[in-house]
Amino acid sequence: MDIRSLRYFTETIRLGSFTEAANTLGVTQSTISKMVRQLEDEVGEALLLREIKGLALTDIGSVVYNRGREILTALQQLEQEIRETQSVARGTLALGMPPMINLLFTEVLKQFREKYPQIDLKLHECTGQEVEHRVASGELAAGMTVLPVEAREDIAIAKVTAHRVWAIAAQDEMTGTADTVALRSLGQKPLILLNDDFALTRLLRRHFARAGIEPQIGAQSGQWDWTVAMARAGMGIALLPEPFVQRINVEGLTCKPISQPAIWWEIALLWNKRRVSHALNAWLDVCRNVLGGEWPDPDEQ
Repeated sequence: MDIRSLRYFTETIRLGSFTEAANTLGVTQSTISKMVRQLEDEVGEALLLREIKGLALTDIGSVVYNRGREILTALQQLEQEIRETQSVARGTLALGMPPMINLLFTEVLKQFREKYPQIDLKLHECTGQEVEHRVASGELAAGMTVLPVEAREDIAIAKVTAHRVWAIAAQDEMTGTADTVALRSLGQKPLILLNDDFALTRLLRRHFARAGIEPQIGAQSGQWDWTVAMARAGMGIALLPEPFVQRINVEGLTCKPISQPAIWWEIALLWNKRRVSHALNAWLDVCRNVLGGEWPDPDEQ
């Protein structure tokens, strides 16, 4: 059914006059009459009783008028929603964030919410590996993870921040006057790590393996603050990125960055290049403005 014919017909009935409808729609009266005839031809039934004075609807005409108004209202709403989505006034954005990384994106989330309050932001907390898988499948629009990430043609990656990993221990557990602690010396002490599901732990294990060190794991936990508590109790040395060191009370603790080599906790933002939306582009713009970092060339996004 031709939408324009339906609009001309419903407007004619609403105003009660071919002349008034023509003036409102900015067309000639003959155009209105032609469109109504065209609609009747499409329906296969007369819509108006023409043998009486004024405009009177047939039974079929009444059905077409009532349902036509509903269709046109729904179409108007659809057009409005499309315009709002294109202008990023609304939309849905599903993001994945590993538990440790989410603390680093609080300011980004705050600014995004303030700038785009009508976008429905859905946050999913899961491991970095799960984020990578769900972004690749299209289940998530974007996500954060720890580098390195397996290269894929359909995934774009931006490194947005990097922090050194520090060793944290009770004062009598990590002695010496150096400002840093050598990685090799950590192989002689019990270590307190996060669980193996965490990208940080996998990163540390790779560094130990490269250095030919078999780490002594004293304990593991799913909570970073608990690893600090165990270190404070003298159970071993906790290894955490610098942002978390800045959040703890260091009284009674020794905190030093790891060296020889330095270990960097590198955070990346990744998204599926084949599933880009207006809401996703808005998120990427806010991340770029707030976090900076190393972004792929526009042609590669």
